[in-house]
Amino acid sequence: MQLITVAGSPSVGKTSVILQVAKLLREEGLAVGVAKFDALSSDDGHLYARHGIPVAVGLAGALCPDHYFVSNVTDCQAWGRRQGLDVLIGESAGLCNRCSPHIEGVLAICVVDALAGVHTPKKIGPMLRLADLVAITKGDIISQVEREVFAFHVRLANPGAPALFCNGLTGQGAADLVRHIRAAAPTPDLDGSRLRFSMPAAVCPYCVGETAIGETHQRGNVKKMRFADLEDSR
Repeated sequence: MQLITVAGSPSVGKTSVILQVAKLLREEGLAVGVAKFDALSSDDGHLYARHGIPVAVGLAGALCPDHYFVSNVTDCQAWGRRQGLDVLIGESAGLCNRCSPHIEGVLAICVVDALAGVHTPKKIGPMLRLADLVAITKGDIISQVEREVFAFHVRLANPGAPALFCNGLTGQGAADLVRHIRAAAPTPDLDGSRLRFSMPAAVCPYCVGETAIGETHQRGNVKKMRFADLEDSR
């Protein structure tokens, strides 16, 4: 079974792209399933099920979805094998733009929204910069010049990854994604595998339920802002 990670900010069109890719893979006779990770709620499980795609949904709740993803990805791999899947797509929402769900030896796709603005790619961290492939959605809504400029900024953020436009509604461009998926190396057993980049670090009282504000309540891994006017007065 081949594992693929698909990550991107909320509402960029990850699920629509995955549905188009899954459709083409299934037409080739492959069994495709999805492990969907989200924060508080998700209706995508019903959407995948309506298309006959096996799906497992995990909600992180108060935890970082990427930490939740990494803690459960080996169990998802085992689930995919029990389902007899040929391809398992792990869909993870990038909520903070510092997300890092990609795994060494596993094909990594980042989905970005062409409507987000040309400077958005440089604001996205390892989720984009360390992806093997970047799928740009909603390119049909903007002009050809705007598409080229956005793709240029994507390539500046990740020069090593092909930037491909994919329309999640019509499926245009999905065949190019499938071509890269079919050419990817087989997925190893994930036990002992490593993330491509560390997860966002957060070990502070607010991580474990603190709600009171003020320095007396701040302990552990706390990062403070630096203000120029205070620096100048020293």
